[in-house]
Amino acid sequence: MTDLATFKPKRILVCQLRQIGDVLLTTPSIRLLHERYPDAAIDVFTEKKCTPVLENNPHVRKIWALNKKELPNFWAELKFYARIARENYDLIVDFQQLPRCRFVTLMSRAQVRLSYPPPWYNRLLYTHWSKPVHGYSGSYRASILAPLGIAWQGQAPEIFLTADETAWATEYLAGFGLAPGQYITLDPTHRRSTRLWPARHYGAMIGQVHATRPDLRFLILYGPGEADMAREVLAHCPAPEACVFPDTVIGLRQMAAVQSLARLHIGNCSGPRHFAVAVNTPTLTILGATSSGWRFPSEQHQDIFEDLPCRPCNQNTCARKDHACLENLPAQRVADRVLEILSAQSTA
Repeated sequence: MTDLATFKPKRILVCQLRQIGDVLLTTPSIRLLHERYPDAAIDVFTEKKCTPVLENNPHVRKIWALNKKELPNFWAELKFYARIARENYDLIVDFQQLPRCRFVTLMSRAQVRLSYPPPWYNRLLYTHWSKPVHGYSGSYRASILAPLGIAWQGQAPEIFLTADETAWATEYLAGFGLAPGQYITLDPTHRRSTRLWPARHYGAMIGQVHATRPDLRFLILYGPGEADMAREVLAHCPAPEACVFPDTVIGLRQMAAVQSLARLHIGNCSGPRHFAVAVNTPTLTILGATSSGWRFPSEQHQDIFEDLPCRPCNQNTCARKDHACLENLPAQRVADRVLEILSAQSTA
């Protein structure tokens, strides 16, 4: 077995396919690999939809973007994996052990193939493994790198915006009469009902915050196919003048640029909360089924939830059938927390 104490890879492949937020939460590990092996080229195997997260990242040489539409059958996929294998990677870090990741790992013949402890039927695929240490999701991933002498030391997710992207965001905001620091980004959508705070609560919360802080507005974020879900917040908001509802969806990097200029980000437990962390914008996340393990450990990033015996269940369907952890979390309580955060910012 390779002695990892003296191992010096020249080419590294990181495997992390989905979801977009998970890829963003892998960026601390990519940075740590770069710092441990500064002369190594680091590539990432991911899905095409996730590539904006890694664009302009100085620690990534190449992105192998899996586009399922361009790979119509199994043989086309194998040819793609063979192209990756021909890069002759010395080190592969597989954070998922999904079938496609396993194919790439198998075909690579890398000297070191590192992952979390695999089931017995996959053990021949990997040369080394490490049991993840529970905690913040970013540190959980990074703990797999322990055999390489790498330890997470508080690195946050990161996305590297360009000056042009920030300038675009400034101009975009000006079109709504907004200036940096004069608005809060709001993500009221989620595809899972156990992670979706009701739209009527969001609307009421906005009205309550606006009554105290009429100087701030709420910029509502939404993705493809989520416009109706986001628009429902407006229908329940007693102060529609406090809301900005874009007519069209903006891209992931554009969203990050807009968040980078916001006073605060509020929303459900989904990808935008991690983007806000990556651009150093404070966050308040409303939790339902999920735990606080997704919260970056910092005072400027907070969670709020209704503390019930059944949560966090981490389930996609509610066993109680009433979504009490979300339904019973009152808008006033969230509004009070938002105002506390804003007040603390003003006195800092």
